Order: sequence, then structure tokens, then C-alpha cells
Amino acid sequence: MEILDSLKTRIALVFPGQGSQYVGMGQQLYDASPAARAVFERANEILGFSLSTLCFEGSQENLDDTINAQPAILTVSVACLEAIKERLGDVGKAISPVVVAGHSLGEFTALVASGVLDFEETLKLVRERGRLMKESSEERPGGMAAVIGLNHDALSAVCQEAQSTGIVTLANDNSPGQTVLSGEIAALQHAMDLAKERGARMVRRLAVSIASHSPLMQQAAQKFGETVGQIHLRPPQVPLLSNITAQALTSVEDLRHELSDQLIRPVQWTRSVQTAIGSGVETFVEVGPRQVLSGLIKRISKNVQSVSLDDIAVAKWWQERNEDNAPPAQAGDGE
Repeated sequence: MEILDSLKTRIALVFPGQGSQYVGMGQQLYDASPAARAVFERANEILGFSLSTLCFEGSQENLDDTINAQPAILTVSVACLEAIKERLGDVGKAISPVVVAGHSLGEFTALVASGVLDFEETLKLVRERGRLMKESSEERPGGMAAVIGLNHDALSAVCQEAQSTGIVTLANDNSPGQTVLSGEIAALQHAMDLAKERGARMVRRLAVSIASHSPLMQQAAQKFGETVGQIHLRPPQVPLLSNITAQALTSVEDLRHELSDQLIRPVQWTRSVQTAIGSGVETFVEVGPRQVLSGLIKRISKNVQSVSLDDIAVAKWWQERNEDNAPPAQAGDGE
């Protein structure tokens, strides 16, 4: 892949979260790369149903259900990563990040990339995370909304005023001027109305029925923390940036707190990118479905490379390799 040859040396691998899913994701990758195919087949076996069919052919409604979306995005992202490693291995190369990070759910792909957990363990973990979040959302319904064009202080004031109606909070600091709110429906709507009144360029309700990164996920966070406490975590082999603090997670204890508290605390994506740049990162490589994070990173800093190796791009790379290695046609072949 020509794009990899042009990358600067200090690379951060970053992984997208929920919302990046789409029907058909990973199918071309599955067909092109043996390593990617093995990831999907292992996921099908572990989960006891055909996740690959859900990704390739399932209805958008079923794929959007958080209990399905989370393992699906993780699987496609890991399949992309394994396909990249496999293809680079063919030519005696490797991709060696100096830091890894993931946005919300994407932090679990970062766990795999940094050696904290194997894919199989992580897949079971995110399936349970999705189940607990869905359970919490049924007991305490909520939603999320994106706001563009208001700064952090203005939106903090909006949320504080809207809390007279219920729970609403800042959930994702995605890039300067782009923030996601999360909370109870009435309070969220109140905050959206206030944001429009205060001059936001765009206010849009997201197509989710859960209030991620808000106090409405408290019960899910507590139960998920108990689950995380029972599994074996390894210290990261590559520095892994925290969604909560935007600093490197270095100990297993830090990781356990991160994975449970992440459900109720805001994602500090802008600060995470700035931390990576401060540590010398020159290129951010987004790995996974769609091209969500690379666009945000370009808004955060104009001084670094930001590229996306999504499932389509990696599949195309593999298809080119397979075509180059195909045996020449013999006389009499064809019609």
C-alpha cells in the first residue's frame, strides 16, 4: 500500500467506536485476507452466532443494537489490523506504533493492539459491555446529541442550566467545537434547544437509545467493573492513552478503573490527540470501519498526518496483492 510507504516514522494507531458500523462492513476484507477471515470465523465461534453474516448482510437496525454493534466494530477493526500485519509480513515489514488509542469502544481494540488482552477475551468483554449498557438504557432511557460551534465553557453552562430538567452532561470532546451531549431525554432536548439559542452551528440528535458516558450508565459501570475485575490483564506493551485522562495507562490497576469508569466519564479525545502529538507522534493511522477519527484529528491539528486504513482500503490492498500473485493465464483458458 503506497500510503504506508509515505508515513512518517512515529505512528499512533487509533481505533473508532460505536457509530462507525454499517451493513456490509468487513465483507471485502473477509474475501481478500486469510488473516481477516480467521478473525471473523473465530468471532462466530466464540459468540455462538454468525457475527460475519450480521456485519455483511444483517439489517441496519440489528447491527445498530449496542449489544451487536460493539462486538461487530471490534471484530472488523481487529480484522483490519491483522490483515495489515499479514500483508506487511509478506514483504518483511511491520507497523510499529509508539502509542495506541481508541475512541470509547475503540479503546478495547487498543487493548488488543497493545497486548493487554487477546482478541477472544476482548470480544467476550465487549459483548457483555453491550449487554449491560442495553440493560441500563432500558431501565433508564436516554440519548445523545452532537453539537458543533460552541466551545467547552458555553456547553458546560448549557448542561448546567438544562439539569433543572434532568441529567445531561458533556460526553465526548471530539475536536475543538465538536462535542457530544448525553443524558435523559427531556434534559437532553432542553440542552439542545439552549445550544441552538446560544449560537451552535449544528445540533443533531444521534440515532442511539443509550446515554453513554453519563451517570445513566452507573449500574452498567458497576457490573462491568466486577466483570473486568475477574479477568487477567497484562501491562500494555505499547503506551495506551486513556479516554478519561488522556494520559498513558501503565498499570493493570489503572486499566481496570479505566474500563469501568469510561462508561460514566466523558471521552477526552481532543486531549488524547494532543498528548500523542506532545509525545512526538507524527502520523495517526485510523484502523477500522469508516473514516471517523481521521477527520477529527485533522481538526485538532494541521501539523500531523492523519490517514485511514478502513476495511475497504485494506481489502483493496489485499485484492491488488492477490491479482499480482495470480498465475498467468494458460493457452486455451477462457471462452
